[in-house]
Amino acid sequence: MNVLKRLFKIGQAETHSAIDKLEDPIKMIEQGLRDMREDQDRALKALAEVKAMHIKRMRELKDSISQEEDLQNKSVLLLKKAHSGEMDTIEAEGFVKENLRRKSKLSQDIKIQTEDVNNLEKQVATLEQNVNRIKAGIKQWENELATLKARIKVSSATQKINKQMTNMDSTSVVSMLERMKDRVVQDEALAQAYGEMAESSISHDEKVKKALEDISVEDELARMKKNLGLSGTDVSDDKV
Repeated sequence: MNVLKRLFKIGQAETHSAIDKLEDPIKMIEQGLRDMREDQDRALKALAEVKAMHIKRMRELKDSISQEEDLQNKSVLLLKKAHSGEMDTIEAEGFVKENLRRKSKLSQDIKIQTEDVNNLEKQVATLEQNVNRIKAGIKQWENELATLKARIKVSSATQKINKQMTNMDSTSVVSMLERMKDRVVQDEALAQAYGEMAESSISHDEKVKKALEDISVEDELARMKKNLGLSGTDVSDDKV
């Protein structure tokens, strides 16, 4: 037993070493699972065939037992008829002897068939255990493979993020942030300047408009005074 354990440990170590050297262990494991499913299909087919043989042999056994009971019943009936005088004793005993010979042959067949049925039942039980063991193994490995795939994805993403963080220059990031701040301050100042210019432009237009209106009023007043002879001051129209 110790020798077997050591051999198992050696084989296990060799297996782990071989897996470590694989370029894509996930694909190799998936191929292994496909191979196991094929083994499972073959085991199920063998189980079905053995079960069919067991069912057939059981039917043959039941048929032999039925024939044996029928021969027994017929022999008893023949002896009863001979005893009651309904049938010739010698003829009846002749039939009974033939029945006993056939019954003896059937007994031998029943013994062989019983052994076959028992052996087939054991084979069916063994095959069912193997099939269930393969099914459980495949299910367990599929779950473990799914978990490993998820862990590999998380590990890969974590490595990528850590690599990016490692390669990131903190000085350059601070410099970019400062440049962005300056750019924002400049944009805000430029926006404020445009606002002031727009306000100044409106005030100037209003002033010009008001000045023109004032000039027009003054001219009109001067014109009225002139027409009334109240002032000798020239107006702008007279100058034109």
